[in-house]
Amino acid sequence: MPAPLTLDAPRLHAAIAEIASAIQARHGDHSNLCLIGIANGGLELNRRIAAAVDPKIPTGELDTSFYRDDIGRNPIPKESRPTIIPFDVTGKVVILVDDVLHSGRTLNAALNELFDHGRPAAVELAILIDRGGRKLPFSADYCGIRLETKPGQKVVVTLDAHAPSHDSVSITKASPKP
Repeated sequence: MPAPLTLDAPRLHAAIAEIASAIQARHGDHSNLCLIGIANGGLELNRRIAAAVDPKIPTGELDTSFYRDDIGRNPIPKESRPTIIPFDVTGKVVILVDDVLHSGRTLNAALNELFDHGRPAAVELAILIDRGGRKLPFSADYCGIRLETKPGQKVVVTLDAHAPSHDSVSITKASPKP
């Protein structure tokens, strides 16, 4: 069996910088912009992108647990956390931020949760890793790294808030579903 693929911290930091730069290029005036991280994988990424684009940009956290279309098959994860959007999203350009885009189901749930909080002028998507395998018609507006993965693989992103030098992405064999 081949060793799992691993991407190191410098590669991830460069990808995050590319995403931030692309957001800055598209949105020179940040007055109507906000960034919302999708829990749990998108929260640290959201913090880093916001800091790189403009630390004054409003940020929030969005939990999709109750909006998942597979909630009947999978229990709500223990790491579930409340949605925190401390500003009105109505009329804003919202950039949703997540670590991995795969089937699109998490993004669908995120949009459902987001629209419970208002009607944005536009919604864009920033993703660190696009691993393909879409089941729903979504694509990222900003993507750091595109990887070709197989259905039996899992992409694990680690963004360490306290030690960014330990950041990594690995592709491993997925655990069998019960």
